[in-house]
Amino acid sequence: MDLSYWEIKSWLTNVDFTIVGSGIVGLNCALNLKERFPKVNILILEKGILPQGASTKNAGFACFGSLSEILDDLKSHTEEEAIELVKKRVVGLQLLRKTLGDKAINYKGLGGYELFTKEDDLLEECLSKKAHINKLLQPIFKDPVFSVKPNDFKFQKIENQYVFNQFEGQIDTGNMMVSLTQLAFKKGIKILNNMTVQSFSEDINAIKVETNQFVFSTSNLLIATNGFATQLINENVKPARAQVLITKPIKNLHIRGTFHLDRGYYYFRNVDDRILLGGGRHLDFKREETTKFNQTDLVQNKLEALLKTTILPETDFEIDHRWSGIMGIGNQKKAVVKQLSNHVFCGVRLGGMGIAIGSLVGKELADLISE
Repeated sequence: MDLSYWEIKSWLTNVDFTIVGSGIVGLNCALNLKERFPKVNILILEKGILPQGASTKNAGFACFGSLSEILDDLKSHTEEEAIELVKKRVVGLQLLRKTLGDKAINYKGLGGYELFTKEDDLLEECLSKKAHINKLLQPIFKDPVFSVKPNDFKFQKIENQYVFNQFEGQIDTGNMMVSLTQLAFKKGIKILNNMTVQSFSEDINAIKVETNQFVFSTSNLLIATNGFATQLINENVKPARAQVLITKPIKNLHIRGTFHLDRGYYYFRNVDDRILLGGGRHLDFKREETTKFNQTDLVQNKLEALLKTTILPETDFEIDHRWSGIMGIGNQKKAVVKQLSNHVFCGVRLGGMGIAIGSLVGKELADLISE
């Protein structure tokens, strides 16, 4: 690509910070850097037309972990570590809402429900531990988080009780990303799309960045590509594809809230008189450990079956859209936010909690930069 003098001068000269990835983490990192260093030149490189990965692909859950997920975390984390994970998600959600405002992201605190199949004793385990988990979370929320409600939405083939989370909410993912992008532009942050970073090399004073379009230099490089991180850096993070579908509008839809099923491997919600349903990667973990944006018959057929037999058993519906997003996961739930070398930093591995912790991880990534 032959660049003009104007393009080189305006976009690629004296770049103080280059951020790879224009998702929740990348944009929040840029905004925090601009607040700390108002005069710096910040460039964000995004390989997609829209933010690739999960930032524009997710289900829009403003959640911090279902009861069964917290219990599962306690099997591999200490109580202090598990509660710290929840706290970071809560702080991250508060930061997101403060940054953009509830109106901009269409935040609705409708609460969250965990549904249980009849095939195992997970509900019994959750009910036996509910009081203990509420006690652990008391310092964060000041009120009991989890309670029990009957199956008022008349879902079928599940236990007749839900575990209800009064603090869970939902947002409009598209509005969130549009608002973040507009705020970045307003602050003078530059974003270039269709730009894939292929490699980088570091010398004493700068980073040489090679993209699919051109090569340039930057003073600092911050990597916020989550599930795609291993294409550039050697960290403990791997991709995890999440497949999603949404129905056409359904007249008199009575379902309101966010819902978790089968240990959170399935999740659904109401949005614009539709049902959005995603998940199913546990049906074939290895196959879903990919960066390819497509769908599989195995997962899509299961999602449709859940709609027909459990979620909307007495309602006619049509599927309107299908898509997939790429998350970043690892053997630990804690995000990887670290300095990799003198001028290279990363904030990745959000573990499917991008809405909850993306704003905070972006801030923590920016905070790695010294004065």
